[in-house]
Amino acid sequence: MAAQNGKDLLIKIDLNGSGQFETIAGLRATRISFNAETVDVTSLESQGGWRELLGGAGVRSAAISGSGVFKDADTDERARQIFFDGEVPEFQVIIPDFGIVQGPFMITSIDYAGSHNGEATYELALASAGALSFTAI
Repeated sequence: MAAQNGKDLLIKIDLNGSGQFETIAGLRATRISFNAETVDVTSLESQGGWRELLGGAGVRSAAISGSGVFKDADTDERARQIFFDGEVPEFQVIIPDFGIVQGPFMITSIDYAGSHNGEATYELALASAGALSFTAI
């Protein structure tokens, strides 16, 4: 795979529950991470005393984060409303030359910041809240 533009890693939000996804406005940096808890099944019979893990048994999760410039767009308003209403809507993460990850996420934090001689910025964190799908592109 060739090098990719960081700006092509996009976080999209379902604006109204109809499957109409829009890129969250003003993002400059985005990140997605996948995690899987381990289930240790090591016993006295484990070969050579090496740890053994039970495949497919741990809890899987994904976390998304992003930061950018506050633009007061429709997507900013939707993200704030999702947070305050405790909704768990569908999000998409477009990973260039890799695929699309889609599923329910909960917004776990929104931080706003600004200095007197700079722009207003925000940071957003999301946690997976159900099964995710992956579609290769």
